Parts: sequence; C-alpha cells; structure tokens
Amino acid sequence: MPVTLTGIQQARKRIQSDIYLSPAPHSDEMSRMTGQQVFLKLDNLQRTGAFKERGALNKILTLSPQEKSRGVIAASAGNHAQAVACHATARGLRARIVMPLMTPLVKTASTAAYGAEVVLHGANYDEACTEALRLAAQDGMTFLHPFDDDAVIEGQGTIGLELLEQIPNLEAVVVPIGGGGLIAGVACAIKESNPHIRVIGVQTERLPSMLRAADAGSPVTIPAEATIADGIAVRRVGQRTLPLVQRYVDELVAVEEEEIAKAILVLLEREKTLAEGAGAVALAALLQHKTSLRGQRTAVFIGGGNIDVSLLARIIERGLVKDGRRTRLRIHLTDRPGALHQLTRILADARANIVQTAHDRAHYGVSLGDTVIDITLETRGDEHIEEIRTLLTNAGYRHERID
Repeated sequence: MPVTLTGIQQARKRIQSDIYLSPAPHSDEMSRMTGQQVFLKLDNLQRTGAFKERGALNKILTLSPQEKSRGVIAASAGNHAQAVACHATARGLRARIVMPLMTPLVKTASTAAYGAEVVLHGANYDEACTEALRLAAQDGMTFLHPFDDDAVIEGQGTIGLELLEQIPNLEAVVVPIGGGGLIAGVACAIKESNPHIRVIGVQTERLPSMLRAADAGSPVTIPAEATIADGIAVRRVGQRTLPLVQRYVDELVAVEEEEIAKAILVLLEREKTLAEGAGAVALAALLQHKTSLRGQRTAVFIGGGNIDVSLLARIIERGLVKDGRRTRLRIHLTDRPGALHQLTRILADARANIVQTAHDRAHYGVSLGDTVIDITLETRGDEHIEEIRTLLTNAGYRHERID
C-alpha cells in the first residue's frame, strides 16, 4: 500500500502509547538569529535519542507472526539501530544490527545495551546494508529498512501530525534528509492536511543524495564521503521516498560541515539542547539563511542527540576558535630570565586567559638566543584578539595569529 495520510493517522494510533510526544517550544533566541518565528521540534528527547523509534516501532507492530518469529535484522549508522533494538527486544524478538565500522561508540554501545547483536561491517551505510541483506537471506531473518519502507515512512510521518497540533498557524517545516523516510512521511502528513505549509529538506553538502536524485529524476548513487552528520550519510535515496519528496517537498538545500558544527554549538550553548550532526542540519540551514523563508512561523526538526563525546569536544573547540573566543598566537621573544613574565603580564592586563603554552627554540626561523612561544588564549571575541595584538605590537613583540 502506498503512503497516505490515513496510513500515517493509523500509525499514530498504533505507536502513540510507546512514543514520547516530544515538545515543540518557541525559541526567542533562534527566532532572533534566523529571522523566522522558530519552533524547535525536539525529537532528540525520545527514549533512544532520535525520531527513528516511530518508524521502527510502526514497522515491527505491522509484522506478521511468522516474520516476528524469524527475528529482525537492520542496517544503520546508529539511530535506526537503537530504535529496532529497543522495540524489538522489548517484544521478545531477536534483533541483529549491522553497523558501519566507523559508527560512533556511543551508538554501538547503546544498540548492544538494548539487547541486539551488533555486527560491525563496511565503511558506510551502503556496505553495512548489503551485508545485512546477505545475512537476512542466509539466516531467514526479516529485514527492516531504515527509510525505504511504507510502514517506516508512515511512522515518521506522525511527527507532521504532532506539529500541526502543537504549532497554531504553522507556515513552514524544515526537515533533515538522509534516505528520505523522515521528510517523505512528514511532508505527506503536512501537505495532505494543509497544502499551504511549506516543507523544506536539508542535506549535507558532503552527501546530497536527494538533491542529485531530484535533478536526475530517479535515485542515483553518489560517492561516499565522511561527514559529522553520520545519521544522514546515505549515498542513495529510496525508491519509495523520492516520489513523495518530488510530490510534497517545496525546496531542497544543503549545508556545509562547519555550518552543521556551528548549529550544534548554538543549540548547546543557547538552547541547552544536545543535537548530533544529522539532528542539527535543519537549524544550520536557517542560521546560514540557505532557505527562501522570510519571517514565517517555522518548525525546525531536531531529530537526534546521539553524538560521540569526543566529536562534541572537537566541535566545541572549533566553534570557540571561529567565534574568536579562543585563539593561538605565535610570539617571538628573547630567551632570558623574566622574558615570559613580561609577556604574561601584558596578557593578564588585557584580561586574556592562558590555556596552553609551548616553547620552540629550533624552528620558525628563531635566532640563537631567542625563542618562539605558542600561546593558546581564551578571549572575548575577534575585537578582543585585535586589542591584544595591538598591545603586543606596541610592546615590540613580533607575533602572528595561527588559528
């Protein structure tokens, strides 16, 4: 059966007792920063940390007794994996999940903790999916596709129904795109209920598989690329999802890696909300003014919060550098007692906090009797950095910024 509004409504009745009705609060700060009236749909607050529970559960509940008895198998970079593991094992079904080798540890560990058998295979989702299909055929298990399945699409579409109820006079919805299951379901629910609401899809520049498919008129396989938005790192969109996107989605845009990282940092710092890369791309598109929206009442979908802690630390570090709140200066000074003390006094007077120092007496063209010191500083912004550099220049220090 094709995806329909009726099917999405039935999916909602089927899953609503087990799925958290995530909030969609208005954000004054995000509205100010983007020029829209922004409402954040926080599906990163689901039990497994992402919206994927909706589609996975709807699919599991529609399986036949024979399909359930064979156990289920899925391929996923993480969120679909956890969703299947959680809801399958809770119903006594055997679950096996094939995940790419580079899947963040937090996602593999969580998947195993929900009771699934985790198999690491392949460099990306596509290779993991091929292996999952092979194992499904070999062991007779039921394969649960993460996006190209009508029941999964209709499960994800329940988000659209919630948005219509939660946000009066909704004018636009901005949704991440990987394989297209999420936006296909949400767009169907929204457009079949109110065709005047705009639906905008966002991909990463690294893997714009839906954009390429829309241009070609059919799914195409694009080269693999690494991206911090690993949850939407899909090289080929679905046969079922593309027609729905062509029918219901008004606009497709793409965002760059640094823009995604900034959106993660903004959400964490301004909204106290943790989002993974795939969960932050919709906001990234608005922050960077990539869409045609101008002042509309807009729902921005925050789809997942399962981010590797080490990656988050790197994103925070890089974000501080880009905002001018952390910088590194390479300063030449004489190699004699008291020279460092004089330098640090200037920095202290400028109210700059020293995070790290490193001396080098052999490189960077250092003369005998001199040294170079790399100093990492916490600062208030680019203007503060320039104030510090002016003070150093006036004091006779040769230096450069090496961000």
